[in-house]
Amino acid sequence: MGPKPKKSGSKKITKAERLRQQQEEEERRLKEEEEARVKHEKEELERLETQRIEKEKWQKLEAKDLERRNMELEELTLLELCFPYAERLKQEDRALAQWKHYIQCDGSPDPSVAPEINTFISLWKEETNETFEEVIEKSKLVLSLIETLKLVLRETPPSDLSEKNVAQYQGSILELQELLQLKFNIATEILLRHASTLADLDSGNMEKIIQDENVTLYVWANLKKNPRYRTIKFSDTQIGFEIPRVLATSDIALRLLHTCYDHVSPLRPAPAASQEKALEEEQDVGTAEAAGQAQEALEEAPQLPNNADTSETRTQEAGDPQEEAIALEDSEAQKSELGLKLLSAAVLEAQLLLLENVLEKPMLFEDNEVDLCQFMPLGGIYHLDILELPPQCRPIRGWVMVQILKEGLQKHSYPPDTMEDSNDAENNFPPIEVTLKVHQNVIFFEDPMVARWDAEDQHWKTDGISNVVYASKQKLITFSLDTLGPVTLIQDAHVHMPYQSWELQPLDEDKVLLTVTTVFAEMQIHIKEELFMLAAVKLGNKERVSLLEGKWMTHISFITALKEAGLNIFPSNYSHFYVIINNKFASVELKAYRQMALLSSAFAYGWSKWNLLCDSHRVVFKRIMKKPPGAVGS
Repeated sequence: MGPKPKKSGSKKITKAERLRQQQEEEERRLKEEEEARVKHEKEELERLETQRIEKEKWQKLEAKDLERRNMELEELTLLELCFPYAERLKQEDRALAQWKHYIQCDGSPDPSVAPEINTFISLWKEETNETFEEVIEKSKLVLSLIETLKLVLRETPPSDLSEKNVAQYQGSILELQELLQLKFNIATEILLRHASTLADLDSGNMEKIIQDENVTLYVWANLKKNPRYRTIKFSDTQIGFEIPRVLATSDIALRLLHTCYDHVSPLRPAPAASQEKALEEEQDVGTAEAAGQAQEALEEAPQLPNNADTSETRTQEAGDPQEEAIALEDSEAQKSELGLKLLSAAVLEAQLLLLENVLEKPMLFEDNEVDLCQFMPLGGIYHLDILELPPQCRPIRGWVMVQILKEGLQKHSYPPDTMEDSNDAENNFPPIEVTLKVHQNVIFFEDPMVARWDAEDQHWKTDGISNVVYASKQKLITFSLDTLGPVTLIQDAHVHMPYQSWELQPLDEDKVLLTVTTVFAEMQIHIKEELFMLAAVKLGNKERVSLLEGKWMTHISFITALKEAGLNIFPSNYSHFYVIINNKFASVELKAYRQMALLSSAFAYGWSKWNLLCDSHRVVFKRIMKKPPGAVGS
């Protein structure tokens, strides 16, 4: 075997060297830890200094913002005084309107004064033998009285209306409506008595059309009783009836009385009595507090010293009336300020009532009953009646003799009430076909539904109506009725909701333009101080001329006119049951609306898609400062 190789390797480290190396590593580690600690302390000091600087900066900004907020709050408080001042002006305007009516002395009664309206109703009841034309002329005054009472109920805040006044006004409205319809019936009877003298030479039957801006009468008297004459068309119109054989051979008259107004549907509910009482109690408490403060102010007035000399006493006695006058002025100012606060609270409460959603529907409806919270009648009421032909006038030796029935104008029962077998009723008394003309000022965005009035249940119903055909171009609607009575055309009240967009732009110092875009239409509305005007209506890409365009109206009259024209863009307290939207708290909405109203002369506002995504506590919209075209420097 050869020799073993030598082991290769480093030189063996001694114990002293190993200790030295360990010591060096320990020193290096301690040095690094010290450097890291110093660096960390330095960074921490820098961070704390930065935080201190940022905190001081934010504190300064918060203090500045708080100061700005306080200034803005004071300014906002002053600006929001315009709401109670505006309400006070409205109260003065209402009082002034009553005074103007009083000094006008035109013979028309004040509908808000019970003795005057009761006297008017009693005197008109005593008038007899009025022709239909005379009743139509008198109806203009009656309709204006009814509209005045409705405006009073809608415009007057609940705090200014007592339960007694509400009951009085609603009672007067119902009496005037019933009396007007009674007068139309009496005038129709008088007209039908002379049917033989007004008979058409070709058909031998009587046909008459009397037209006015509010009322249109179509009446036909069956004098010949020709069983083949079953299609009745008035003059050159398409309006008329298709009657069965049993009616064509009966001694009857057909009447179509179209009224542009609705005196059939129930009146709107009165304001809540609890809210009125609460506001009255609040006012009573405020008056008592004002009286107490005035008394305290008088008691705290400086008293005369008992030990003063004669000259000083005379001087102070001479100054007493002035001090009392100052104290009295202070108390009056306190009363005025307190009254303004109470009025501001009443206005705020009334505005909240307009925005708050009801928790439950007013009542439950059956399948065939029309929910007037969801649907609304449009185009007025069509009173369809089959009447018993009254005895005709007969000329005898230069006299005209006529038999006047004590019971007055009677309706012809169709089908007869004695019918028991429903099959016989359908075969012998088939439905009556009716063709009506839709009012020219009304826009239907969907095919209208036909509803009939059930006098027994006091509801609009859709049963008993079949074969409905609507010709939109001719604005004619044809349908069949089991029995005649008042009918109306209804449309979804929320067909324009929710909006697709809206914009509010300033036009002048006290004038803005509100543009509302819905699925079917775009409406431009001018608002100037307390007046509103419909500027333009676009249906799709087409401009539509409306009779409302160019007419300035108060807000209640404007809202009513738009609704009656089929342009309802105003949600009610029940709309959230029928329209899917992101409901907001009424208080949040009200604050946003009030701020927009205060700044609408300087800022333009618009809708925002983020409003649908945020919660009920927030309202999001777009805003930009924009000078109106007429502003100086624009």
